[in-house]
Amino acid sequence: MPVATNFIEAKQFVHSAFSRLAQTDTDNLHATLGEIYGPDAVVRCSHPINELSGHEEIAGSLWRPLRESFQDLERRDLILVAGEFEDHPTVGVMGHYQATFTKDWLDIPASHGVVHIRYGEVHQFRQGRIAKSHVLIDLLDLMHQVGCWPIAPSVGAEGMWPGPATNDGVLPDGVDVAGGKRTMDLILLMHKGLLQFDGKDLKSMDHARYWSPNFMWYGPSGIGATRGLEGFELHHQIPFLRAFPDRRIGKRIVSIADGNFAVTGGWPSVIATHTGADWLGLSPTGREVNMRVMDFYRVDGAVIAENWVPIDIIDILMQLGVDVLDRVRHLHGRPRRTL
Repeated sequence: MPVATNFIEAKQFVHSAFSRLAQTDTDNLHATLGEIYGPDAVVRCSHPINELSGHEEIAGSLWRPLRESFQDLERRDLILVAGEFEDHPTVGVMGHYQATFTKDWLDIPASHGVVHIRYGEVHQFRQGRIAKSHVLIDLLDLMHQVGCWPIAPSVGAEGMWPGPATNDGVLPDGVDVAGGKRTMDLILLMHKGLLQFDGKDLKSMDHARYWSPNFMWYGPSGIGATRGLEGFELHHQIPFLRAFPDRRIGKRIVSIADGNFAVTGGWPSVIATHTGADWLGLSPTGREVNMRVMDFYRVDGAVIAENWVPIDIIDILMQLGVDVLDRVRHLHGRPRRTL
């Protein structure tokens, strides 16, 4: 497989390499991963997979179980963005895998029907290969699809994430740097508004100026999707701000833009203490959490029209004392039998 030496090649590399990997049989995974990742590559993934290093761990803990459970796996990228981050070509990609779920995966029971596994990813290149990947897989959404819901109901709308309304999220043959700069300038202004919250009034953020009237906010399963500023405030922002009043910025892993699309995120993106109010059905725990978050944005003119937000909700709940996968095992006949 050719190496990636510029932004366009990095886009094409990610778009083709992972589509190929999704259909690689388990006997050839290690060889294919060797063409995609550098020898000392690190993959940071959603809980319970977490951090993997080297081709053997990446194959054994992520790709082999995935391919064994979803033998007809097909990858469908919906947004593909390239830019420079920390002096390295970086690609952000969002989409879903489509497959038949034939074998239990990460203790989630197989449905033997069609499922869509949504992902948000950030891949950083060095010397033409991927050196570091951050991968958020929405396992709660998969649980919702197979009828195994282990936490309180979402207050937003659950359902499959659509691609951009403009159908132009994947343009592998070009990179719009100038348009990306305009897009990122808007995103950073909106982020600055978030930091101006006075703790009392949402209007202190002046957010109405940054979002289109009927913008869509596609939150992770467990929170759900919202529409327009009022829906965003009612179903996500107010519950979150009340639950985590001391939130602060964590470690940035990406900040790139390409035309009308941008990707930002952190690992952790937000650090906060659950002291204020209920969140996802949990009373305040007093625990500090580190939140793994990505944001994929589509800008329309001078406002944000769509925002897809992969978050590792299962990891956050684990930090708050709730083992979601343990609850799944219990619901499907494998309760814990020891203290």
